Amino acid sequence: MLFGKYVNKYYKKYFLFFLIGVITLIIVDIAQTFIPRFLGQIIDENNELIVDLDALGKIIGGIFIVAGTMFVGRAVWRLSIFRASTGIAAGLRKEMFAKAERLSASYYHETKVGNIMNWFTSDIEEISDFFGWGTVMLVDAIFLSASVIVSMIRLNVWLTLLAAIPIGLIVIWGALVDKFMAKYWENRQKEYDRLYDFAQENFTGIRVIKAFVKQNQEIIAFSKVARKNQQANVSFARLNVFFDVIIEIFLVAQMGFLLGFGGYLVYSAASGSPAELFGHVVPLTVGQLMEFVGYVDLIIWPMIALGQIVSMRSRAKGSLRRISAFLDTPEDIVNPENGIQLGQEGGTIEFRDFSFAYPSYQEEALHHVSLTIRQGEHIGIVGKVGSGKTTLVNVLLRLYNLEKGQVLLDGHDIMDCDIRSVRDFISYAPQDNFLYSDKIEGNIAFSSPFVDRDKAIEAARFADVDSNIAAFPKGYETVSGERGVTLSGGQKQRISIARAQYKDAPVMILDDCVSAVDVKTEEAILSHIASQRKGRTTLLIASRVSSVAHMDKIIVLDEGKVVGFDTPEALAANCPVYARMVYLQELEKEVEGGPTRG
Repeated sequence: MLFGKYVNKYYKKYFLFFLIGVITLIIVDIAQTFIPRFLGQIIDENNELIVDLDALGKIIGGIFIVAGTMFVGRAVWRLSIFRASTGIAAGLRKEMFAKAERLSASYYHETKVGNIMNWFTSDIEEISDFFGWGTVMLVDAIFLSASVIVSMIRLNVWLTLLAAIPIGLIVIWGALVDKFMAKYWENRQKEYDRLYDFAQENFTGIRVIKAFVKQNQEIIAFSKVARKNQQANVSFARLNVFFDVIIEIFLVAQMGFLLGFGGYLVYSAASGSPAELFGHVVPLTVGQLMEFVGYVDLIIWPMIALGQIVSMRSRAKGSLRRISAFLDTPEDIVNPENGIQLGQEGGTIEFRDFSFAYPSYQEEALHHVSLTIRQGEHIGIVGKVGSGKTTLVNVLLRLYNLEKGQVLLDGHDIMDCDIRSVRDFISYAPQDNFLYSDKIEGNIAFSSPFVDRDKAIEAARFADVDSNIAAFPKGYETVSGERGVTLSGGQKQRISIARAQYKDAPVMILDDCVSAVDVKTEEAILSHIASQRKGRTTLLIASRVSSVAHMDKIIVLDEGKVVGFDTPEALAANCPVYARMVYLQELEKEVEGGPTRG
């Protein structure tokens, strides 16, 4: 069996299914042993010219009863055992998904998506197969073998002793190969992780690959990764086949020996001088030999199963070890006990001498930030690339652990607040504008379990994307495709803004969400923010100074430090960094011949 803290509980949960399945499987195993006996009786009782029809009818009737029992029993054990195995797989996968959601962003910086997907697919399937077919093989290897051996002993104990020699050899061989099998399987899975990750990364970045005409280069790189995966698979397959071949040799040698030696015993008995075995006379008939051969034929499957279960258990142990390591991963972001629940009417944000460095990095991304954003203020955030704009808003989503007392929401330390309430407190339109392969209305209403079409339309109008959506053949029921592949960059940005507006949280964060739209659309969105977000806090990160020129205040960041936080007019007069940004962007517009905006 397979044991571990993440699977032991399922034995109790699915005990009844396993019990019913195992009992019916044992009944089927016992029923199978009657078939060779019936065949032997048919041969021995009808070896003359005269056929006893009554006796033959009883034997055939017995065969039909056994066949019916096997039919019903197999249906029951398949439904029971495989119901339990799929339930275990579903439970593990659900537990893993919940774990994946709880892990912090830093974990996904260090762990590749391909590895995780392999744990959720291949490794889970291996465990499911072990609890399904592995249980069947184990029961057959024990009970079918036992019932067959008992029948063989009843028929001829000395011939049974000779036939049992390969069984002991198979058990010894399986114990020797088990450790090698587990090692080769883990290596195979690691190479499959690399292959999965490489393929996933290339499919995601297929546009970039085509744009830079790197198809051939990526094919060559993929072939190298695939070759290593192939070598690992071939090595495992060779060991597996070698293991099976040795078992087959044992079994074939056993069958050949029994047919040859058994034929000699039958001939000796028929000639009137029965042969002796271990000092005992063995008067073997043709029917008894065929019955014994039938038993040996029955025992071949449990012997093969005994060999296969060694390989299957090795694979399942390796897969469970990988899954357990994932489920044992420490969780960085832990909800505080009795966490403070934030309301839906506030919106004040305060940074107190706040400094931040990403996990695994010593250099700080933000240095000694101190400022207060009051409820209802509309704040712009500007700065050079890498100045810390996105980092400043990301820490508000509680994606990382922070020093206590440095970030406050509505006067409460963010580290003392319930994580769910913190994230409900904020609606967020990220910089990468990720959209799901869902209907557009589903993407807009992502924050809600149900889609309110009227509310979705209002949110789309807020983002000035309603007319674009209405122009699609299916309107709001248009499927956006994976990552919004069917939409333009500007449309994805505006749908992302609409999604944030649909949530209608006290604080809205828009991370550079108007960079891909034209000036007219940008002005419409900014106008809607000013009118519809009145009294609610809004933070807008922008790459253009003109995008935040009409905000209540602007935060100016430079190399992780706040070099200015004031009204646009005050910053233009007192903040050299902001004044230079305004000057350079106005100069750029003049060079391009475009209009300037204050």
